[in-house]
Amino acid sequence: MYSRQDCLKKYCSDYFVQKRLVEGSLYRIDKNVYSEKSYVPELAIMAFKYPQAVVTMKTAFHLYNLTDVIMDVYDFATERDAAKISDRRIEQYFIPHELFPLGIQKFEYKGYNLSIYSKERMLVELIRYSSKLPYDYYKEIILNYRKIIPSLNIQEIQEYAVVAPKSNMILKILQKEVL
Repeated sequence: MYSRQDCLKKYCSDYFVQKRLVEGSLYRIDKNVYSEKSYVPELAIMAFKYPQAVVTMKTAFHLYNLTDVIMDVYDFATERDAAKISDRRIEQYFIPHELFPLGIQKFEYKGYNLSIYSKERMLVELIRYSSKLPYDYYKEIILNYRKIIPSLNIQEIQEYAVVAPKSNMILKILQKEVL
């Protein structure tokens, strides 16, 4: 994928960008987003447009196959003081500075790399936001976490939980419901 500025650098002028668009070797896939492929998944477009954001919550749970609930918007996390993302396709979560960078990893989605929180970090996020999620949805994901707990790094989960706000409550729920 390319931004408008990337296209101008690659093709030297608007004329040549337009020429590529007309001949079908370049496609405008979103506002100021271009690709040499005619189809790019919407989630990959959102990740390209907002590179400082990290996939989180319902979107991450779906990508990790912890739920089969289809998302109606994409969930992205940004640092607490980041600008508001004004895209109706995105739900933005503002995360404290000390917690934001923990657990970020790359995830390949249909040939595109996304920044996403690890499964361990998402378990902590699930507990942090449990009161804002439908009970059945929360329980489905907790049950799926119980199935994969042997493959998770317990020490990382505890480290993320200690840094998170309300860490004592998170640790108690981890012990009670997952571990």
